[in-house]
Amino acid sequence: MLILSALSGRLGGQAVLEGVMMRGPERLTVAVRRPDNRIGVMMQSSRSRSGRGLARIPILRGIIVTWEGLRLGVRALAESAKVVSGEDEAPTRGSISRAGMGVTIVVALAAAVALFFLVPLLVTRQLLDLQPGTTFWLVEGGVRILVLVLYLLALGLIPDMRRMMQYHAAEHMVIHAYEAGQPIDARTAATHPRHHARCGTGLLLAIMIIAIIVFAAIGDRDPWVLVASRVTGIPLIAGVAYEVMRLIASAQDSIIGRALAVPGYLLQRLTTRTPTADHLEVACVALRRLLGVDPSITDPASKAEVLA
Repeated sequence: MLILSALSGRLGGQAVLEGVMMRGPERLTVAVRRPDNRIGVMMQSSRSRSGRGLARIPILRGIIVTWEGLRLGVRALAESAKVVSGEDEAPTRGSISRAGMGVTIVVALAAAVALFFLVPLLVTRQLLDLQPGTTFWLVEGGVRILVLVLYLLALGLIPDMRRMMQYHAAEHMVIHAYEAGQPIDARTAATHPRHHARCGTGLLLAIMIIAIIVFAAIGDRDPWVLVASRVTGIPLIAGVAYEVMRLIASAQDSIIGRALAVPGYLLQRLTTRTPTADHLEVACVALRRLLGVDPSITDPASKAEVLA
């Protein structure tokens, strides 16, 4: 997933069911492979708050951008599901209400908090019987990363998820071609790597690592305080992780930047799969259509401030 910081000329994207969503500062497109093998395309306005008002403030902008990415991602997934099920001739706007979208995001976030933050705390405190301290924070962080890896491995066993991972890789490869100023076609995109320096997978890993530092700073507290900190501290951690990812992405031409990106690249081996020409074709359609309707995307060589 490319979580967008929509400054001038920036774009991002996300894999959806049998397709790809591409988003610019002003609009987004969703291209989906229909059951009859045709490609349906939906276009809509999606003006981002990034770079405006409070969204200019470091850390806070990461929280806002992440929320926008989740909101638009849920909508794009809902639209793609309609097409895959054959309910619509092509993706349409407005199939999911704001209330329904909000509930979906809240439930998904609650499940993520329980799995990646509360379970590691329970394992470390109750099952391993460790008390807060350096060993506790490191073990809890290690369990958290292990849970993430096992979760991604489990997703990769599901056929539909493996296909989404192929579209995820296709999204990366097409954006690589665009950023290199090359033709946006399947043959050209196929020459690019399936990982991306600004991948949302890297954001997840950064969150897991930064959480170790933040929770260690909280120190030895009452168990209920530790639980509450795992819930309320996530927005702050996500905001900090976003800033870290921006720095890593901006330093990709340096040895240090490339080295810091390696762990994220390794984890992306679990969230992407080698796409076929069909997957790349859908991603190309999504990006070409976006470039045709969003004039605010201007410079192909401009490094998008995104998590891919």
